[in-house]
Amino acid sequence: MLDVIFMGTPDFAVPSLEILHKHHNVLAVVTAPDKPAGRGRKLKASPVKNTAQSLDIPVYQPEKLKEADFVNAMQALNPDLMVVVAFRMLPEIIWKIPKIGTFNLHASLLPQYRGAAPINHAIINGEKLSGNTTFFIDDKIDTGNILLQDEIEISDSDTAGSLHDKLMLRGADLILETVNKLEPNSIKAKPQNTAQKINYAPKIFKADCEIDWSQDGKIIYNKIRGLSPYPGAWTNIRFRDEESSMKILNAKFIQQKHNDEIGQIIQTEKDKILVAVENGLIQITELQIQSKKRLADTQFLNGYKLEDLKIA
Repeated sequence: MLDVIFMGTPDFAVPSLEILHKHHNVLAVVTAPDKPAGRGRKLKASPVKNTAQSLDIPVYQPEKLKEADFVNAMQALNPDLMVVVAFRMLPEIIWKIPKIGTFNLHASLLPQYRGAAPINHAIINGEKLSGNTTFFIDDKIDTGNILLQDEIEISDSDTAGSLHDKLMLRGADLILETVNKLEPNSIKAKPQNTAQKINYAPKIFKADCEIDWSQDGKIIYNKIRGLSPYPGAWTNIRFRDEESSMKILNAKFIQQKHNDEIGQIIQTEKDKILVAVENGLIQITELQIQSKKRLADTQFLNGYKLEDLKIA
């Protein structure tokens, strides 16, 4: 059994913390400070903090990772290992503390999709394969020596949300396997293969999420999947003759020939929301108009006419 410090913040990191707590001695958890949320702007704890408190694990929430008090506290704990899942970049003074080292779980098959949004970019790019990687942290982002990898297939219907959940659970198993093999030192870390062409996964901004309806239908479909449920692919619309925007949160791609105007909703199919694109049709199955509720297509068509909605 190893003495471990766990670092993480979102839901993605929770199963990894839970499985480590069952099999090893988690000395402490480091997570983001509580942040204001909701209409009342009340402070909200991270999912990892909530889990740590339920397991009676001490929690640290430093504003700055180089603060002397925080560094001294981590050194005093004298961990064998630090495990990082969906946290911020660590300074060298922290990741060099453990006897064995500090490793990170990344939701891609490194060196592919280094960066902040690997799950989104893998689906946007139409990948058929993804996975998790555990690797030793060094002084750059996602470049350290690889410990273990676990592949997972991406189906044509997967969204960023569904792939996130699959990788979250598989990642926890890979975390435990990595720690168990590090205890007897039975893993030989290997450098990343950078001779291949590398796709990157930078942070996604609102402008990156706008749909270009002139693109091939499969490209548009992959973009919608890769941005669902968050942050959401969007398009400008006219809704009841007022300009607005609309997120498309789920869709289907129907590959077929047609003579309809590209980028416009087909008005002849009254029970479906279909947009004409190159090589087929995008069927919008879930949407959210700006300042309105998220709706399934059937809910939308029960409350509105298809003529109320036009792509701008």
